[in-house]
Amino acid sequence: MIVTVIGQGYVGLPLAIAASKSVDKVFGLDTNIEKIAELIQGKSIIEDLSDDEIQAALHSGTYFPTSDYDVVEESDVILICVPTPLTKDRKPDLSILINALKIVGKKLKKSCLVIVESTIQPTTCRKILIPLLVDESGLKEEDFYFAYSPERIDPRNDKWKISNTPKLVSGNSEESLIKAVSFYKSFIHPIITCETLEIAETAKLLENSFRLVNISFINEIADFCSKIGVDINQVIDAAATKPYGFMPFYPGLGAGGHCIPVDPLYLQASAKEVNSNIKFIELAATINDERANHFTDLASKKLGTLSKKKVLVIGVAYKPNVADIRETTVEALIVGLKQKGAQVSWHDDLVNEWNGEKSVTLSKEFDLAIIATPHDYLDLTKLGDVPILNTRGSI
Repeated sequence: MIVTVIGQGYVGLPLAIAASKSVDKVFGLDTNIEKIAELIQGKSIIEDLSDDEIQAALHSGTYFPTSDYDVVEESDVILICVPTPLTKDRKPDLSILINALKIVGKKLKKSCLVIVESTIQPTTCRKILIPLLVDESGLKEEDFYFAYSPERIDPRNDKWKISNTPKLVSGNSEESLIKAVSFYKSFIHPIITCETLEIAETAKLLENSFRLVNISFINEIADFCSKIGVDINQVIDAAATKPYGFMPFYPGLGAGGHCIPVDPLYLQASAKEVNSNIKFIELAATINDERANHFTDLASKKLGTLSKKKVLVIGVAYKPNVADIRETTVEALIVGLKQKGAQVSWHDDLVNEWNGEKSVTLSKEFDLAIIATPHDYLDLTKLGDVPILNTRGSI
């Protein structure tokens, strides 16, 4: 079996490496030439995989990083793991996915299995993606197999990896579903089949909409607890002792990353198309977007004014212990601080360079430090007696 995984980022790279241990050959395809060059040299480009793991896959002779789409022509299975972000006006943006599928369609051979893992709106597979492959390939829909299996990747989660995270799989036909399940079960357990493509599409959006709603909710509870002098983290710990009906979520600057702030808006857009109003998503997204202003106001109150004050923002990645800055809520915080006249610097040794600026060292030379993303490596003693504003609920 020859497999091509299109997109070698946080989703596609771990998937390609895992699959390479179970099939004859895996092409890790990405149009980013610099990224492919790093992988060919045996250098990992994500935190979840070490250089040793990349080198082992290369030396095994089953993993081949490439930027050449011609490998699609010799592949039995093609997995699409490209980003599906939002446009500037916060609408679903399928342009990268559609462009990838257009190229795949032109090179698609009969009996090939195409699996999409990118997040999409319900009915996208049936209404857009499959017809696109048919049009570009000149094949009939029954000439190839198609499946949808939404990615479930949580960077730096040491418990849940590719191999043991339950995998949702759906197909446009029973034969496609069987093919996809047969492929995945060689390196992932357990496999959960969905009766239709639409169930799998919607389940992915529900997962992360659930998280956005609860993160936004706990942030409002954290604000309330702060006003009455109660430690929100102790409240959460107490509530979490209930063995049923409760799941702990924790406060912060808001939800960032490629899933939680994005996927619910895909669901919301789909709901609007059928005149269904999911009010919780709109409210949760609004609350999430307002968190930066909330902490900017707290910083101003803490110092009396932010004008000409030296403020250090600690951690700019969207979550602890990763270098990923996609949809990071820290960006809005820094913009808000600067708009109020603060001289803002930031520290994040995992990110190092971002928005034309570089990470500064932790020191005592600031009027205020704001903990936005608490990486494990941080040594806050280097701040001395600099006042600290902790966005994680201990203000």
